[in-house]
Amino acid sequence: MDLLECRRELDEIDSQIVALFEKRMEVCGQVAESKILSGKAVYDGEREKQKLASVTSMAHGDFNQTAVQELFSQMMAISRRYQYQLLARHGKGAELGFRRIDRICAKGARVVYQGVEGAYSHGAALHYFGEDADVYHVERFEDAMEEVRAGRADYAVLPIENSSAGAVVDMYDLLSRYSNYIVAETFLPVDHALLGTPDGDLEQVRTVYSHPQALMQSSRYLNSHREWQQVSMVNTAVAAKKVLEDQDPSQAAVASEIAGRLYGLKVLDRAIQNNQGNTTRFVVLSREPVYRADAAKISICFELPHRSGTLYNILGNFIFNHINMVMIESRPILGRNWEYRFFVDIEGSLEDAAVKNALLGIGEEAQNLRILGNY
Repeated sequence: MDLLECRRELDEIDSQIVALFEKRMEVCGQVAESKILSGKAVYDGEREKQKLASVTSMAHGDFNQTAVQELFSQMMAISRRYQYQLLARHGKGAELGFRRIDRICAKGARVVYQGVEGAYSHGAALHYFGEDADVYHVERFEDAMEEVRAGRADYAVLPIENSSAGAVVDMYDLLSRYSNYIVAETFLPVDHALLGTPDGDLEQVRTVYSHPQALMQSSRYLNSHREWQQVSMVNTAVAAKKVLEDQDPSQAAVASEIAGRLYGLKVLDRAIQNNQGNTTRFVVLSREPVYRADAAKISICFELPHRSGTLYNILGNFIFNHINMVMIESRPILGRNWEYRFFVDIEGSLEDAAVKNALLGIGEEAQNLRILGNY
């Protein structure tokens, strides 16, 4: 057979495949109608496992068996997504449990942040809620989450991602442990300064204190001074406070100029960060599951069985519903070696039919799906 003849035969086979696929989808629609009436779940993992074993055994040779298994895995995934759409049309969509509001009420709200006065989190809280906001600080991220959970604070402002250092991984673990919800986000440019004692100068510096991320974000500048020892602190403002309290001209801190003014420190050098566009993203957390009418981003987390292809199949829910995924992060699950919890940000609103359909599919197929917020 020459190439053209081969292509003609493939075209004929493909038309038959398409016709059979459409016939299969019609039957899948009938299956969905039956499940709607009976209340039976769309996803039946044991049934799919048996089906895959059956069709795989019909193929000949290792390559074809693997290919058939992959082909039918995808067809069954497409079938499930079609059935989820039919369920949604019949009012059987997922109950999301969120309430829409017009705006975040900042007036009279108590706002907590982690660190001390002068920390970047302090600046982020004032940036979002205004200079006259009722803000206070706690020592740890978890303390801030607990303040919101217990109702002592209306909102918490906490860092979750930096444009150069990446994710603040501790925050993802806390989001999975606490039933607080992301209701907004705010972005704060990070401009690091080298701060010293009022009578100090650059030539006297021998030890530099700061948060590990701030040290990393200023690594090129700091590493050019090989005589300096770099010491990690709980945050940048604590580092500035230490320099103030010790009054040792051989010490310096990497922190904001705001912290420098607050603690009466001298700016020894400005804008020392590697990335002059460096920015930190902060999330605003509430104990109430609410979302603004103009919300356009959704954060979720879920767990998956430790099997090949599970993440691939889950992400297919976004593809099938034309939803753009903007971030994915994984964290190990405590006590379950080599199993992971996935955190995903997508574009959209909880009011969107496509989003509801995707979340219904993920809720059926994944373990412990949580909507962390729509903002």
